[in-house]
Amino acid sequence: MNFIAGVFKPPCSVLISLADGRTRKQVPIKKDNGQTVMLPLFQSQETIIGEVLVEPTQGKKFEHNGIKIELLGQIELFFDRGNFYDFTSLVRELDVPGELYERKTYPFEFSTVEMPHESYNGVNVRLRYILKVTIGRNYVTNMVEYQEFVVRNYTPPPPINNSIKMEVGIEDCLHIEFEYNTSKYHLKDAILGKIYFLLVRIKIKNMELEIRRRESTGSGSNTYVETETLAKFELMDGAPVRGESIPIRLFLSPYELTPTYRNINNKFSVKYFLNLVLVDEEDRRYFKQQEITVYRLLED
Repeated sequence: MNFIAGVFKPPCSVLISLADGRTRKQVPIKKDNGQTVMLPLFQSQETIIGEVLVEPTQGKKFEHNGIKIELLGQIELFFDRGNFYDFTSLVRELDVPGELYERKTYPFEFSTVEMPHESYNGVNVRLRYILKVTIGRNYVTNMVEYQEFVVRNYTPPPPINNSIKMEVGIEDCLHIEFEYNTSKYHLKDAILGKIYFLLVRIKIKNMELEIRRRESTGSGSNTYVETETLAKFELMDGAPVRGESIPIRLFLSPYELTPTYRNINNKFSVKYFLNLVLVDEEDRRYFKQQEITVYRLLED
């Protein structure tokens, strides 16, 4: 039994470490199994420096067919599990084929790496960045070790941020105008606006403002759309009268928003919408939907 266990024991251990691993900011990420892990945080154009430690098991030598490290940006569509689409792929060769008799440390550096898209873990898609070490082996499966990290990119405030003005109407029954001060919001912003009742001839029971996230993945007949309601905010409880106005103030920081993703590598998009929902006394629902843009400020 001990012999059989020894056959499947890896011939070496592999450890990937970052040069600033102890001082770099760590962010919590929830994994598939529900557990939360802390991963190092980077921005696009940063230089990633570290080392790979390879140590033979029990001091025994082993042969390899070369050692390399890759920096990969990958998109995984969950309905196409097993297939990863690389949009960033950088390789550094660490060692030529040979033998290892004792532990050896290999430094690596990826300079000013272009990482254009933020990390994202959604309902049907994941965008992630990893460091991948591969030790080539003859006649047996290669050894592979991973180190995942998170990328967040920051955007300056938009030079133009127009207000949104829209109407909700039912002929001869209801006419409402609503206005949001801006159309683009950072993750810790507040939605400010006002609703005006110009005509009210139906009995409205309540009114809510919803924040919805729409995730679209795939293309053509293989397009999957998932819509989540992230927040519901009651604006009014009771019947309004003509000429009444109601202010809107909804803070975004309590909710788990991400920046807007628009057609990332033709694989997925993530968009946000504000839904104004009115419910009458017969529980009929009337709503008006408006897309907004979400971005990340440095302060976020």
